Amino acid sequence: MKKTLSKDGTLIAFDQSGQGPALILVTGAIARRTDAARLAASLSPNFTVISYDRRGRGESGDTPPYAVEREVEDLDALITEAGGAAFVFGHSSGAILALEAARLLPTRITNLALYEPPFIIDDSRPPVPEGSARHLANLVSSGRRGEAVEYFMIQVGTPAEAIAQMRQAPMWSGFEAVAHTLAYDMTIVEDTERGDPSPLRKWATVTVPTLVMDGTVFLGREENHAFLRHGAQALTSFLPHAQHRILEGQDHGPADDVLAPALVEFFL
Repeated sequence: MKKTLSKDGTLIAFDQSGQGPALILVTGAIARRTDAARLAASLSPNFTVISYDRRGRGESGDTPPYAVEREVEDLDALITEAGGAAFVFGHSSGAILALEAARLLPTRITNLALYEPPFIIDDSRPPVPEGSARHLANLVSSGRRGEAVEYFMIQVGTPAEAIAQMRQAPMWSGFEAVAHTLAYDMTIVEDTERGDPSPLRKWATVTVPTLVMDGTVFLGREENHAFLRHGAQALTSFLPHAQHRILEGQDHGPADDVLAPALVEFFL
């Protein structure tokens, strides 16, 4: 494990493995760099892979107040560690963060791959309630971390019975440990989960070659997936140099042995 210093003084922890062109992995909500370890191992024969703890998670620091721009600066610091330019892959809310970094750091990210940015652009799924990020922050500040995790999971569509089972599992304590970062992820996605595709147009200035991927199921069911497909297609249409690829049979957490070959094919 290594650390780098972001622009605001926050220490960002990362692992580096493999050899070849630099590829930075940006995780989604709740996940830490260790959750990307198997994907990193699959990619390391072809790339110098950097997986990191986003601020507030794992062994990375956290400097208030939160802003999406600070997370972009974290990525910028990692790109410096990688030699000044890098490929970037983002998953879920991490895909939106990676996309925003490509907009703000146009010469630093050379190719971009995204898996299921959780856009809600039409009525295929109810929009996220306004003020959700603020509500999550208030729950955490009042010591109700478990309620914050549950609220977030409800917003992403997790069934109540599944949440009840997770509350009894060992992983729940890990979820609560990073509950304060759920407000960060909600801040990242809030403008693009209101049932309107127009906020996606700001990324039309992202001119790097981009791969937008989605699977075919969400939370185990094909009928839940439509909103992710619609969002992926809309984003692809707005980006000037983007292609769309479907990973058949994959859920929101794609299998490493399916995702890794798709990334190798695109980046190389």
